[in-house]
Amino acid sequence: MEQIEIIPLAAESLGARSMATFVQTRSGGILIDPGVSLCPNRFGLPPHPIEENRRRELWLRIREKLAAAVTVVVTHYHFDHFEPEETQVYKGKTLYVKHPSLKINRSQHGRANEFLRKMRDLAVEVRYADRLSVDLGSVEMVFSNPVYHGLDAARGFVIQVCVRDDERFVYTSDVQGPALKEQVEFVLQERPDTLYVDGQVTYMLPEAYSEKYVETTCSNLAEVIQRTGVKKVILDHHLTRDLHYRDRLAPVYRAAEEAGVSAQSAAEFLGLTPDLLEARRRELYKGDKQNGK
Repeated sequence: MEQIEIIPLAAESLGARSMATFVQTRSGGILIDPGVSLCPNRFGLPPHPIEENRRRELWLRIREKLAAAVTVVVTHYHFDHFEPEETQVYKGKTLYVKHPSLKINRSQHGRANEFLRKMRDLAVEVRYADRLSVDLGSVEMVFSNPVYHGLDAARGFVIQVCVRDDERFVYTSDVQGPALKEQVEFVLQERPDTLYVDGQVTYMLPEAYSEKYVETTCSNLAEVIQRTGVKKVILDHHLTRDLHYRDRLAPVYRAAEEAGVSAQSAAEFLGLTPDLLEARRRELYKGDKQNGK
């Protein structure tokens, strides 16, 4: 039996904000969320030059895989999930996007309209993906109802994706957990072999989020591991903005170990050592001072 190939292209564990993922299927390449960005202000500091260089490197990697993709998915309109400027990269692709007007907040609505205007100028085929099922020949793509980007509508909505080939791959997008029942339902329904989940925003504890939020997310992810038969879980993005992410998610790693499930960051999934540049930004600048830069 052939297996789909899942390739994380950029992520916090690879050095910049992103969940860009290439999925090679029997019906061609699918690139989900081709964006990469940097936090403009972390610890009161701007991106370090090492981060800037890494972002450029990762974007080149995404752009290379875009050339090989037939289908592109944009789950929402935050700049770490789509590229709004180098729009020529979308030419010749079929683009499945979060609906620009329904279940969307004001800032993303504006970004969506500007982006889709550029797509019309390039004659790119665009389809609204909310709640859509797509037959790609020997492969099917299924999209969820829009769910909260986090715990409420303040940061907008995202759509989750399942690629159904000989195996199933589910990509949660920015659910910031999942902490809510409606964010978990799609994963339980699709029963993925491989799951890519963005995790909690623990780096903003306790100012913006509570320990209860962390506990609920850990419980939900443990339930997914126990009930779906998932074999591999990629944990990255919001979670890996925290140097202590493994401690924060200890119950999830424990549940995975007990179930014989692989639970790794995107870097580890690729056989690499995580390089959490944003979480290490103070350390990067401190190193400059010690070296007299």
